[in-house]
Amino acid sequence: MSEAAPPHVVVLGGGSAGWMTACLFHQRWGDLGGKVTVVESPAIGIIGVGEGSTPQLKAFFDQLGIDEAEWMAACDATYKLGIRFTGWSKVAGFESYFHPFPGPVDLHTEPGFAHNCALRRRGGDVPAHPDDWFLAATLARAGKSPHAGENFPFAPSYGYHFDAHKLGGFLREWAVARGVEHLPLKILHAELTDEGDIAALLGEDGVRIEGDLFVDCSGFASILAQQKMGAKFLPFGDNLFNDRAVVMPTPHRQTPRPQTDAIAMRAGWRWSIPLTTRVGNGYVYSSRHISDEEAERELRSAIGMEGEETQARFLSMKVGRIENSWNRNCLATGLSQGFIEPLEATALHIVIHTATDFAEAFEAGGFTGQHRDTFNRRIAERYDGIRDYIVGHYRLNQRGDTDYWRENAANQSLPAGLKDMMTAWFTHRDLAEANRAINGTHPAYPAMSWHCLFAGYGSFPGPEKLQPLPQGIRAADRDATRAMLDACALNFPDYKPA
Repeated sequence: MSEAAPPHVVVLGGGSAGWMTACLFHQRWGDLGGKVTVVESPAIGIIGVGEGSTPQLKAFFDQLGIDEAEWMAACDATYKLGIRFTGWSKVAGFESYFHPFPGPVDLHTEPGFAHNCALRRRGGDVPAHPDDWFLAATLARAGKSPHAGENFPFAPSYGYHFDAHKLGGFLREWAVARGVEHLPLKILHAELTDEGDIAALLGEDGVRIEGDLFVDCSGFASILAQQKMGAKFLPFGDNLFNDRAVVMPTPHRQTPRPQTDAIAMRAGWRWSIPLTTRVGNGYVYSSRHISDEEAERELRSAIGMEGEETQARFLSMKVGRIENSWNRNCLATGLSQGFIEPLEATALHIVIHTATDFAEAFEAGGFTGQHRDTFNRRIAERYDGIRDYIVGHYRLNQRGDTDYWRENAANQSLPAGLKDMMTAWFTHRDLAEANRAINGTHPAYPAMSWHCLFAGYGSFPGPEKLQPLPQGIRAADRDATRAMLDACALNFPDYKPA
């Protein structure tokens, strides 16, 4: 391949990850002479765990110029302002909390929340529950749309819920219509050069597909990155116990809210995700603590599906990441690259970052591997930063009613970054400064999210230790903040999914 020429990219595997990557690379290099081919076996289905996203998915569609109304209607999509966590703590007053996506209005309210958290961490009897301080939480609670009237130009950040199967199909049609080549073909083998690069994919009937860059989106099998190129897999099992999920749809029984619900269960947690046509439900659990049959019974009981003939689907999760996402002329993304369970719906977030960061590094090196090590380090840091935050949900749980939750709360095999953030919180350090010092200038999660996690569980001194503030020290006014957020919410219409 010429150092100055955009590559012929061959993507192995479709689904959301494969087609998102193909769309981004085609948009970037298609007009410059680059080519993108997606090789997708018609016999392999899409896993589609989670069916949720972060606001990066909105940025993805905006970048491609795809109208929100068009793709949302095609994929049964709804809006998502954040995640409500219920039952992860038994501390009075903190049985549930909302983790919002931050927006411009929060620039005026977050400092008060952080201030009150700092006071309460030191024993001050002040209000510091996350639900009182953020516009997204207010809108979700009131069942509001994230799109305000034209006289209120401060839109909150939001993500989406969607049908993963339909999203992959929508992106495929969009990409093929714009010149991406689609080969529905089962791949049998990958051919390597003498130097160790991938030369071609070999399919059924002797089909040979050559390329310059090969993207592995083959799922947990990781056919190219792990099986062929020998990428080392780093499991997260010591940090994250969950390795199975059972999923089942239900019809709508109430008006959906623009939020994901993450509800603690006996040996894990379950999600409730509203689409326009149904509700997606899944129980993510540890097979060491509960059997498949028990997990299905617990899920059916929780969602009112006992005795129903709707079939449950079971999924295995390979939790961890590969050491290097970019190896020679092979890039891994999606499940081939890693998976950190669907708790914060970060799977597509990482896909988008991987494709975008890779393209920038690849171009900066003149379409060579000059910046490969830097790219690999940054992607690994993003994975590990997300892992640290998600592990925090389990380590900080305030339940203690089953072996699963007790073992999570007692787990000492914690990532260094999480240990440091916990130390910062419980030793009363400024959490924003600690986050920058521990996780760098571009952490996976902002200080706001860490405040919501610690405060949302009620990780404060017990009520018997809380004292009135000393003279001269004032708390942020929670009631005034709530009144301001309620007034802001008046600018948003009621949320009515199609």
